[in-house]
Amino acid sequence: MGKRAFLFPGQGSQYVGMAKDIFDSSDIAKEMVKEAEEAIGVEISKIMFDGPEDALKQTDITQPAIFLHSMILAGLIKTITPDMVAGHSLGEYSALVAANVVDFVEAFKLVRFRGEFMLQAGIEQPGTMAAVIGLPMEKLEEICKEASVKGIVQCANFNSPGQIVISGSVEGVLEAMFLSKQYGAKLVKQLIVSGAFHSPLMQSASEKLKEKLELTNFRNAEIPIYANVTAKPVIEKNEIKNLLLAQLNAPVRWEETIVHMIEDGADEFIEVGPGKVLQGLVKRINSNVQTIGIDKFSDLERYC
Repeated sequence: MGKRAFLFPGQGSQYVGMAKDIFDSSDIAKEMVKEAEEAIGVEISKIMFDGPEDALKQTDITQPAIFLHSMILAGLIKTITPDMVAGHSLGEYSALVAANVVDFVEAFKLVRFRGEFMLQAGIEQPGTMAAVIGLPMEKLEEICKEASVKGIVQCANFNSPGQIVISGSVEGVLEAMFLSKQYGAKLVKQLIVSGAFHSPLMQSASEKLKEKLELTNFRNAEIPIYANVTAKPVIEKNEIKNLLLAQLNAPVRWEETIVHMIEDGADEFIEVGPGKVLQGLVKRINSNVQTIGIDKFSDLERYC
């Protein structure tokens, strides 16, 4: 028998109206939204349900919104359980709750702090990110090293074969974009973001988040969590905490993560949360595994 993996999406998967149908159909969803909003003192559901889109795109709103959507869905799934979990960047916090490392409300507060700290870091040290399609990982790493004479730049997300995101100072990223085109990238596109995520420019956010992580009660994971930083399974609570901290400055090794999960027996991947981004990435990494998405209340019907 193969194994089942739950995957949780990160920033960029949000959309106006997210989780509204689930909220309208479930008392459990209503209670979770109430708990979450009381914990941070922000009526985040109003922005999730009604927008405006510009408000939902703000990092300090986007991150808790996506986390809340994913956690409501995970809380309503009754008939299946994962053998392993992973989350893309922000989604790693959803994976923590799914593996019973941190309680839902405590994790929600951490996610809210994380979004606030990352937004502030982006204001203090402005940066940007860009997607590069069609270059091997090794070549793009060389390009980032070459472009570093102009400013900080590094690979930030190794998403799937030939799909990599770079991050850093505006000058460094623009130079790496130019060089990527020169070296034959199929597509180079600057992203609209509020900071240089997964780069050294997030150091101030990392320092602030460390204080919050130290105040949060972590448990050993009940099932393996495949960490963004190492792409390998982790169980021990202190190691999980250290990897979460490192994640803000380090690349998300998503392609390696999925490869390792498959090597460890996963043949069914269920994306739990808004959008279909992770399903698409998994299919590009290995087209032989099964991918499923649970986003809306109608998706839950066979799992409740």
